[in-house]
Amino acid sequence: MAAKRLRFAQRRKAAGFTQESLATHLGVERSTVNRWERAETEPQPFLRPRLCRALGVPEVELQTLLDDVATTAKRPSEHMTYVLDNPTAADLVTVAYLHERLRELDNSYNQSPSATLLGPAGQVHGQVKYLREKTSSARVRRALCEVEAASATFMGQLIWDASSRHDHRAPQSYFDDAVSAARHVRDPFAEAYAVLRKSYLALYGANDPAEGVALAQQAAEVAGLASPSLTGLSLLHVAEGHAMKGELKACEEALRKAETQFDRVNAEDLAAEYYTVNEFNRLAGSCYLFLGLPGKAEPILRATIAELESKRKSQAIALGNLSLALIRQRKLDEAADAVHRTIDTVELTRGGGGLNLAFAAGRELRQWRGETWVQEIHDRLFALMSTA
Repeated sequence: MAAKRLRFAQRRKAAGFTQESLATHLGVERSTVNRWERAETEPQPFLRPRLCRALGVPEVELQTLLDDVATTAKRPSEHMTYVLDNPTAADLVTVAYLHERLRELDNSYNQSPSATLLGPAGQVHGQVKYLREKTSSARVRRALCEVEAASATFMGQLIWDASSRHDHRAPQSYFDDAVSAARHVRDPFAEAYAVLRKSYLALYGANDPAEGVALAQQAAEVAGLASPSLTGLSLLHVAEGHAMKGELKACEEALRKAETQFDRVNAEDLAAEYYTVNEFNRLAGSCYLFLGLPGKAEPILRATIAELESKRKSQAIALGNLSLALIRQRKLDEAADAVHRTIDTVELTRGGGGLNLAFAAGRELRQWRGETWVQEIHDRLFALMSTA
């Protein structure tokens, strides 16, 4: 699926700029302007006044241009169109097409609002299930089950995110379906990832750290057969569950075990490119925040935020936690900047985790609600709430 800011590009051309000349005028790389127009990133706040002057638009209109993102899905091949009309003709070429569509959507996850991905992801998931039920080939059915495990997990992830983490029942159902499909084809990686996602519902949705720890530990045990990096990520959530319960010793023991797993990651690990030291630092910082140690959390979170630029939803969570760490240390000027950066990122991605932390920071700032800078933050949060 391709995404473009067509009206933004039209305004740039109307102002007499090519991508290269606008980049030169602003002092950025041409690839930066290209990423803006492909809706992969947004201009940083400090660039916006100059960009507005270059395009001849007020800041409100610039945001409107940036918010107007057109998405286009790839047209199905003739073969895929035929297979959907004749499902018994499904073959491994069909499976490869569906897997590639799911991969494209998953690659868009960290930069796109989850609500915009729900439609195309739901279409892929529905096609996978339909063809799996209709095919007469055991080989094709097995391959479709593998894709179904991934598509069901992705659907649960998107629905939970799009609901701002309020809808737990529908995601739970999708994750259960994913576990069932993964077990059917004996895929420990897909099973562990779906179970780990279930632990998120317990930890951050139901606020049940005991259940979250049990599920994350289960995910780690299953992933131990397939992926050190996914095992490490699961153990990080075990650590966070212990931190939520105020268990410093158990938390740090889980962090040590996670670090050991990350040291074992190699090129053959399916999850190696996704779960890195940045995820370790983000979750370690969150752990120390839960444990009431904001001073210890702050430098860890600062170190990882810049490295999470390509994973904007994770970056929003790290920024939200940094905001809380700074507020709790009474570093109010720095906290204000961190909250604004959190809101900037959430406005782009609509990620539920970052959104919830932005509102948590807003609540903790109520004791200074008479200050102009706090009122500005609350105004932005109110606007965010009205468009959520």
